[in-house]
Amino acid sequence: MPAIPPRERLIFALDVPDAQSARRLVERLGDSVVFYKLGLELLMAGGYHELLDWMAARGKKIFADLKFYDIPATVAGAIRGLNGRGVTFTTVHGHRAVMEAAVGAAQGIGILAVTVLTSFDRADVDELGLGVSVEQLVLARARQALATGCAGVIASGVEAPAIRREVGSRLRIVTPGIRPAENRPADDQKRVLTVDGAFGAGADYIVVGRPIRDAADPRAAAEAIQATIAASPSLAA
Repeated sequence: MPAIPPRERLIFALDVPDAQSARRLVERLGDSVVFYKLGLELLMAGGYHELLDWMAARGKKIFADLKFYDIPATVAGAIRGLNGRGVTFTTVHGHRAVMEAAVGAAQGIGILAVTVLTSFDRADVDELGLGVSVEQLVLARARQALATGCAGVIASGVEAPAIRREVGSRLRIVTPGIRPAENRPADDQKRVLTVDGAFGAGADYIVVGRPIRDAADPRAAAEAIQATIAASPSLAA
């Protein structure tokens, strides 16, 4: 796969209540963040597509984290609505028919399959009644993502080594639930790692939200993470 520029490995989760707040924060962060995740909160606030266009015009890379999960025809139609908006990645839930529909409809958008949410643990997976462990479910969905032509998966760094052993470098691994070493509260996340830990485990990208958004100086917090990425021995050429 193409090499990833180091400063694009940090994806900032732009989890704010409205598009105006999003624009202010993007401007405040400046060149400290290149890649942004825009999720359901912003979608429901209104002006989502206009925000995508605004960010693309400023050279930002966009991860539309919308976790599509519906009948295949509906998912395909939703993906077509994102085509041409400068979106690099979008997410669907890791079920074969959903992934196939999304990949078939995407034009220049990498489809990322959600394996198991990082807010889930074994008890949550047990509630699904599947009779498998978290790792078994993650690996099954990663294999299906590869088979259906997805660009990558969303997966915790806890399971990233097993995914790498299973599929090698044929899928990108995007890892949420990242907490810098000095900022370890997990909040509602249950399977978390540090920045270094995630890349050491095999992640290609990390998604960081609250440690940047809620910092006294968000730009400084983002630059500190970028410095950690630049110095990571796991990413050394």
